[in-house]
Amino acid sequence: MSNSTSSTIDDTPQASEPEDAVTIGTWLTVFGGVLGAFIAVLNIHITNASLKDIQGALSATLEEGSFISTAYLTAEVVVIPVTGWLTMVFGLRPYMLFNTVVFALTTLLCASAWNLESMLVFRTLAGLAGGTLIPLSFTLILTLLPPSKQAIGMGMFALTATQAPSIGPTLGGYLTESFGWQSVFYLQIVPTGVMFLILFQGLKKTKPQFELLKDGDWFGILTMAVGLGAMIIVLEEGNRKDWLESDFIFNGTLLAVTCLLTFVTIELKRKNPFINLRLLKRRNFLLSNLVGIILGLGLYGSVFILPMFLAQVHGFNAMQIGLVMMWVGLPQLIVVPIVLRLMPHIDIRILLAFGAFIFGVSCLLNIHMTADYGHDHLVWPNIVRGLGMPFIMVPLNVIATAGIEKEQVGSASGLFNVLRNLGGAVGIATLATFLSLRQQFHSSHIVERVSAYNPFTMERLQGFTTYFGELGADPVMAQEQALRAVDAVARRESFIMAYNDCFYFMGAAFIISLGFIAMMKKPG
Repeated sequence: MSNSTSSTIDDTPQASEPEDAVTIGTWLTVFGGVLGAFIAVLNIHITNASLKDIQGALSATLEEGSFISTAYLTAEVVVIPVTGWLTMVFGLRPYMLFNTVVFALTTLLCASAWNLESMLVFRTLAGLAGGTLIPLSFTLILTLLPPSKQAIGMGMFALTATQAPSIGPTLGGYLTESFGWQSVFYLQIVPTGVMFLILFQGLKKTKPQFELLKDGDWFGILTMAVGLGAMIIVLEEGNRKDWLESDFIFNGTLLAVTCLLTFVTIELKRKNPFINLRLLKRRNFLLSNLVGIILGLGLYGSVFILPMFLAQVHGFNAMQIGLVMMWVGLPQLIVVPIVLRLMPHIDIRILLAFGAFIFGVSCLLNIHMTADYGHDHLVWPNIVRGLGMPFIMVPLNVIATAGIEKEQVGSASGLFNVLRNLGGAVGIATLATFLSLRQQFHSSHIVERVSAYNPFTMERLQGFTTYFGELGADPVMAQEQALRAVDAVARRESFIMAYNDCFYFMGAAFIISLGFIAMMKKPG
């Protein structure tokens, strides 16, 4: 079983056209694929902004409600690696159109969910359909466009991975507050319908190859699906359940490790695996994936940490958080065309290193946050982050795919996208645990300094006692409220210091990525 997609797309240029000519219809088809990837990524972030409202409507606890996001993300990650092979089996056009329809229908059903169980079923089905749209967008770029035009396609694709996390919280918060949580699902039907019409018209008819099912790598697919699914659930729920102290997390970790090791063994031994892990032997592809994992950590980690800081320290709602986060996305609309103009003239490894350095610096700009840090203080680090992102995404995609044969496009797109997503999942889990540990560390040090014999502490206690006394509390109650107020301030400061440490961690990771970039070969 090979990963060839050449049989699914007729991209032979007409004799009367220049070799690198691309018709408007082809560009429109590529745009349709990129729109699908954008919607699939947006689905996660726009829904997260409404989770509290959804939990309330479905009578779900905070822990139960977390599975609404986990269900979609798990299904998405599981289906990405197998998409290349399924495309060969069913044909690109029918498979992509089918998943577009399923995604639209299940998204509509999410808005009509009557309890938590029905919502989890619909979110899982939406993830299985939406997850295919990410690697298929990648595939369309690499098969429909000639090498000279693929950088433009990669620029379009890069925006899907960066704009969706940036505008998702803003859009989700606005829709939820203005029209109710169901509107975040209804809105997605419009671009999904546009995408379906574009692809229906633009994709050439392709024949399925059902005979591939007979020799399918079923055990490899099964172990991959179970292993990745268990891994995502462990990463999403581990911090809430105190990691290996929980039997659920311990057993999930054991299952994930066993299945993934079995999967890797099967794929390396099989002559025709459903996903070619041997591509990781290629230096640039391996190094690009390592940088992609760090990118996932920074991209999804910053979208995870900064909203938590704003919500916990300042009490911002989803809309207010979105107004801060949107400054990551806006600069990219201007920078992506600039990056595309620079790529023919400057070594793209230099552009990639510049982007990683800028992104790392943007994280380090957040390591001195205080309780006074609000919208105005956080806009500039977000703008810097937005300026650096295109310098990473576009060159990285080009370096990773340079020299990839068309028969390996399915495996390459599956591996590259799933590893970046896993980098985000691992990064968020790591940051959540790191945040908790550092908060405890800073809290213990602050407690050591908060003493009844400390003049500063006595001054603050006296100030709070006087304040609550003026509000009408009796002396005993005023003193108790003062103690609670000092405790609250100490806890707040310990969390702020922990958030600073998280940004330091992300910044350091991007500086380390410069070493991987230095080892890359210049693409031919």
